Amino acid sequence: MDTPGTPVGSLPGEHPDVAGTAEPARADQPPAGPQAADEAEGPQPSPEPGKPRRLLYVTLPGCWGALVVGCLSFTPSLLPRGGIVQGVIWGITAAIGYGLGVLFAWIWRAFADREPRRPLRRSWLVFFISAAVLIVVSFGLGQYWQYQIRKLMGVTDYSIPLVIASPFVAAAVFCLLLLIGRGLRGLYRWAANLLSRWIGRRAAKAASWIVVAGLAYLVVSGLLLQGFVNVMNSAYSVRDTTTAEGVKQPTTSLRSGGPGSLVPWDTLGYQGRKFAGTGPSAGDIEKFTGQPATQPIRVYAGLASASDGQSRAALAVLDLQRAGGFGRKDLLVVTTTGSGWVDPALVDSFEYLSGGDCATVAIQYSYLPSWISYLVDQSKAREAGRALFDAVYGDWSQLPQGQRPRLFVAGESLGSFGGETAFSGEYSMANLTDGALFTGPPNFNTLFREFSDHRDPGSPEACVPQM
Repeated sequence: MDTPGTPVGSLPGEHPDVAGTAEPARADQPPAGPQAADEAEGPQPSPEPGKPRRLLYVTLPGCWGALVVGCLSFTPSLLPRGGIVQGVIWGITAAIGYGLGVLFAWIWRAFADREPRRPLRRSWLVFFISAAVLIVVSFGLGQYWQYQIRKLMGVTDYSIPLVIASPFVAAAVFCLLLLIGRGLRGLYRWAANLLSRWIGRRAAKAASWIVVAGLAYLVVSGLLLQGFVNVMNSAYSVRDTTTAEGVKQPTTSLRSGGPGSLVPWDTLGYQGRKFAGTGPSAGDIEKFTGQPATQPIRVYAGLASASDGQSRAALAVLDLQRAGGFGRKDLLVVTTTGSGWVDPALVDSFEYLSGGDCATVAIQYSYLPSWISYLVDQSKAREAGRALFDAVYGDWSQLPQGQRPRLFVAGESLGSFGGETAFSGEYSMANLTDGALFTGPPNFNTLFREFSDHRDPGSPEACVPQM
C-alpha cells in the first residue's frame, strides 16, 4: 500500500520538501504538535489518508529549479523570438529545471540519509518573493534583448498581445510536460507491480524503467513529434503562400519571379518573395558609393518551385544562367534558415561592396522556422546546402579561369549549419571558394567547432572574410 500523502505519478524521488521533499512523517512517528504543523503548512498540503492524490501539486526544490532555469530562457537568441515561441521555450526550460530541482533534492536526501519533510511556510514565502523579482527582471531584460536583436536584424514584426500571452503559454507547456512526466512515473509503478508477480522486485523495477523509457521514446519520436511537425507544417505552409506588406513582384529580368524568369513568382514562398522583391537598386548603390553601379542579380527557388532539393538547386542555377549571374564579378551562394529566410543585411552589404556587379542565389528547404527545423529538418538543411553549392560549383568550374566570378558562400544560424556541409574542412573551403561568411553558427556545427577548438592560442573565434 502506498504511503499516505505521496502523490501519484511524481517524478523519480519527487516529494514536496524544503530540500526536495513534502511527505508528512511516517504513520509510526509521533505527531509534531499543532505549532509545528502550522509552521510547516505550505501552499499544497499533502492529502489526508484515504483521499485521492493530486497530480498537479508542486514541490519547493522543483519550483526553485523551474524558476532559475526558466529565467535563463530569456537570454539572447541568434534570431528574434515572438511571444508564442518565447512562451514555449520558457515552459520547456522551466519543466527541465523542475526535474533537475527534484533530482538534486533526491540526491541531497540520499547523502543526508533522511526521509522527506514538508517545507516551512516561510520557505515558500521566500520563494514567492524571489520568483516575483526574478521573473520581472528576466522578462524585462528578455524584451530589451529581443528589441536589440530585432533592430540588428531589421525585423519590424512585434506583437504586444503575444508577448503578454507568453507567460500563459509557458504555464500551459510546463503543466503539460509535468503531467506527462508524472504519467510516465505512474506507468512505471504499474508495470513494476505487474512484473513483480513473476520476477524479483529489483528486476521488475529495472525492466519497468527500460520498457517505459523505450515506449516514451517511440511515442515522442514517432507519434507526438510527427504530429507536431505536421501541425507546424500546415500552419507555416499557409503563411508561405502570402506576401509581406510592401513587397511587389520584380519588374526586372534580373530577379527570380520577374519577366522571363524560369521560377514563377507565386512559387517563391513568403521569404523568397521578400528576397527577390526587395534590396538596393543600381541607383541606391550609386548614391551610397558615389560610383557607377550595376543592378544586382537575385535568384531564388522556393519549395513550390520544384519537387526536391536537387531539383530546386538545378532550377536556381538555370535561372542564374538566364539572368547572367555567371558573368558578374562576384557570386554569392546563400544557405537559408529553416523557413527560407535570407538576412537582408547580409545580401545588401554584399551588393553595396561589389558595386552591384554581383549575383546571389538561394533555395528554400522548409516551411518551418530555424528552431523547429533544427529538431526535425537538420538533414534537409544539409542536403540543401550541399545541393546548391554543388550545382553552382559544377557550372562555375566549367568556365575559363579568367572568366569566373569570385565565389563566396554565406549562411546564418541554421543556414551556416547547412552551408558548411558542402566542405570537408578548412582546405576544402579555401580551395573551392574565395571567401565565406557564416554568422551565428550553432555549437553543433562541425566545422565551426573544429575551427574554434583548434584556433591559434589567444586568437578570437570570429574571423573577417576577405573580399
